[in-house]
Amino acid sequence: MEGESKVPSNEEIIQDLTKDLEKSCVDEKNETLGKDEGKGDYFKVKSEDDPWENVGKGSEENSETCESVPPESRDDWVDEEALKDREVSLSEEEKEKLRADAEELKNEGNSFFKSSEFREAMVKYTQALQTCPLAYPKDRAILFANRGAARAKCDERTSAIEDCSKAIELNSTYLKAYLRRAQLYEQEDKLDEALADFKKILELDPQNTEANHAVRRLPPLIDERNEKLKQEMLGKLKDLGNMILRPFGLSTENFKMEQDPSSGGYSVKFNQNPS
Repeated sequence: MEGESKVPSNEEIIQDLTKDLEKSCVDEKNETLGKDEGKGDYFKVKSEDDPWENVGKGSEENSETCESVPPESRDDWVDEEALKDREVSLSEEEKEKLRADAEELKNEGNSFFKSSEFREAMVKYTQALQTCPLAYPKDRAILFANRGAARAKCDERTSAIEDCSKAIELNSTYLKAYLRRAQLYEQEDKLDEALADFKKILELDPQNTEANHAVRRLPPLIDERNEKLKQEMLGKLKDLGNMILRPFGLSTENFKMEQDPSSGGYSVKFNQNPS
């Protein structure tokens, strides 16, 4: 934000904190260090294309079961290259017939969704996507968004985000797809991505209540998360520094990090006898 001093990135802090430590351990043997392994309800919708209400809030555990399976081996795989090849030989009348068939499949999926048969709904939306010609991108965007909603109800949030992203790719002004994806991002703790989507929603609909609340609610949560991550990182760096310095009879207490008020950068000062 304008007027505020530049906050150094985590990478800059690490570089400044460790550059003097590296000089003191040139002759030390390399150590192999292990690595630590590292929300709101959906909006309500009600329309002819999107007839259900309260898509719902996913559980805290993401129960994705097919993330490691190659996409082309999955039942929900939509081979767009094959659709493109098929479409070359189709007449306009044949395309319209396939479009109508896809619409019927979508309606069947909507009926399954309203009766909470979400897996069955996903199957119907996938069949519709395999049927609907690529010549109708907005129809296909609705199908991807609807399948994303069904996936979200099955706690398949990663796949649901992918479907919403595909819907947005096909229709860049698809407000419902942005809303669904923003909610999913927030549930996945991807707050920056959620905020970006909510800001886009306000570009499309400046009066959108949920987005207006979100752009005020999320920045403090992002700042709090970033500060927590920074403290965790500095703690790990301190542990690493102490391990490296221990053979020399030193610790990180011998080094003090100071910020240059003019540049915002950091420097490390050595203190032989820390208090």
